[in-house]
Amino acid sequence: MPDDPVFLITGASSGIGAATARQAAAAGYRLVLAARSTDKLETLVSELGGPARAIAVTTDVTRWADNEALVDAGVRAFGRLDVAFANAGFGARRGWLQETPEHWHDMVLTNVLGAAYTARAAIPALRSSRGHLLLTGSVAGRRVLPGSLYSCTKWAITAMGEALRGDLNGTGIRTTVIEPGAVETPFFDNPGEGRLDAEDVARAVMYAVSQPAHVDVNEILVRPVAQEG
Repeated sequence: MPDDPVFLITGASSGIGAATARQAAAAGYRLVLAARSTDKLETLVSELGGPARAIAVTTDVTRWADNEALVDAGVRAFGRLDVAFANAGFGARRGWLQETPEHWHDMVLTNVLGAAYTARAAIPALRSSRGHLLLTGSVAGRRVLPGSLYSCTKWAITAMGEALRGDLNGTGIRTTVIEPGAVETPFFDNPGEGRLDAEDVARAVMYAVSQPAHVDVNEILVRPVAQEG
């Protein structure tokens, strides 16, 4: 339907982003899907009903202009924006000497500045719809992982969610930080047991956005039963 709500997702080409796109589509949302991998996005767009229901926008969230163009593309295509999910990010091995400085640089820019840019770009459209802004944090943003700069970036996301909530108070925009534990996604190089599926995290996202307009679920910390930390 032309008035169906619109859900924007960064990091949508795989993992939590793609799983959330599928569940949001099933719930009746039209989708604005962003990632650096255009081919995977276009495959997902086809799966979700084609350009009448979803669009793919090649996006590097570390570039402000890309974030502006992403939101503009969604509003031009569908006329509105109701949910923005700043989900793009990646990790690094633990140990202060384990990754290259270049890897650190790109990770911090993507995980922290990228999320901030996406939020900033989406806020004007979300004000109009009294919409919902979500950020992907982590259990690593609630407890410090020794030797993990990735953990530091997710602590920044925890703080960012609260900073945004305070700033947006009175606008009608809701804010949620989704904080997964170990998830079976391309984030990990090897499959493992005792992890969440991306679909488990997507259900947490959909729980937050499905609440009545006066209810704001600020944080969801979701871990597999087997996870100790």
